[in-house]
Amino acid sequence: MGEESDATAGSNLSKVPASEEAPAPPDEDLYEPEDPEQAVERPSQPMEDEEMPLADHVEEMIKRLAVVIVIAAVVTLLILPTADHIINFLWYQILPISKDTRPRIYAPLALVMTKLKVASLGGLVVALPVMVYETYLFMRPGLYPNERRYYLAAVPTSLVLAFVGLCFADFLILPAIFKYFLSYTSSADVGIAFGLTKTFNLILMMMGVLAIVFQIPLLIMLAIMMGLTTRQWMASKRLYFWGAFAGFAFLFSPDPTGMAPFLVAITMVGLFEGTLLLLKWTGR
Repeated sequence: MGEESDATAGSNLSKVPASEEAPAPPDEDLYEPEDPEQAVERPSQPMEDEEMPLADHVEEMIKRLAVVIVIAAVVTLLILPTADHIINFLWYQILPISKDTRPRIYAPLALVMTKLKVASLGGLVVALPVMVYETYLFMRPGLYPNERRYYLAAVPTSLVLAFVGLCFADFLILPAIFKYFLSYTSSADVGIAFGLTKTFNLILMMMGVLAIVFQIPLLIMLAIMMGLTTRQWMASKRLYFWGAFAGFAFLFSPDPTGMAPFLVAITMVGLFEGTLLLLKWTGR
């Protein structure tokens, strides 16, 4: 009887469905939260990430930087023939049209150098998204697929933000600065001579600085989306960021009266706080 019962038990075990013999192994590509509906895919590892000698990294970085410089130089040469028209547009967009506000040239090469600087500003604006893209290519082997998407989306965004920064400087900041400058002589019967070189140095410096400053929202979004930092951490350190913005503004704004640095610093703080507020509103 014992042998018969053992045989019967063995036959019953053999009839158990295969799905009930052992639990299926967990899917390694899924997290296992308490709620199965909240399971999400685990980020895949970078497929191309591999160790490279330091010399190879430096060589590749130099090549990427050379591409940015070459493209900026080509764009500068293309803009150079139309620089006269750009100078006239910018000058009278910022200063009121009158006999006293005509640009004065005090050196033989002043106009040539100013045209070159104007064309170089155009090269800088185009080089900003190119630099973002070249940075993406340099870092691509070590990026996750979602990080690659963020970087690629940043390329056109960088160009748009740079253009917005130029318009912000041309239509708001620079007219306010020169109106403030002209107020110094409003109570005296004196004429002002606007030298082309020094005046345009200020104009181009402010436009270039604001084209770079308007990249702040993009940099913050990239850093948070790629997991380098969090909105809460940046908000808790806002006073440090404000101090860095003020230092940057006073370092790169050639205005001894302090008006231009003040406006640049306020703009940077506004972009920073506005981006954090947008991220808080969207729940990121």
